Amino acid sequence: MTSRSVGRIRHRSTFVALRRPAGRVAVGPLRVSWVPPLPSDPFPQVSYAIGRRCGNAVERNRLRRRLRAVVGQAQLVPGSYLVIADPPAVNLGFSDLASTVGSAMSSAAAKGTR
Repeated sequence: MTSRSVGRIRHRSTFVALRRPAGRVAVGPLRVSWVPPLPSDPFPQVSYAIGRRCGNAVERNRLRRRLRAVVGQAQLVPGSYLVIADPPAVNLGFSDLASTVGSAMSSAAAKGTR
């Protein structure tokens, strides 16, 4: 999928649903929650939570941009994802970040569809 087919989570109801996700996985410094899509959402939707412990605003925004680039290249199952980054994620190389995000997102969706 291209980056245009990955949307942002915009509705409060989706964030409320992510409090009790269908699938939740922690891989390395990332945690991913997943809920199934609504019929009106044919594409995956992703939101990011990067706390202040990850560094100053420059470091957090850099990590958010890197995560967006990785997610834009990933093959995602439709649904809503919440990616939560812990401080060690800032130090990951791009290829390590890509493999960690890919495995976490696919595992979360797989757990949710069981």
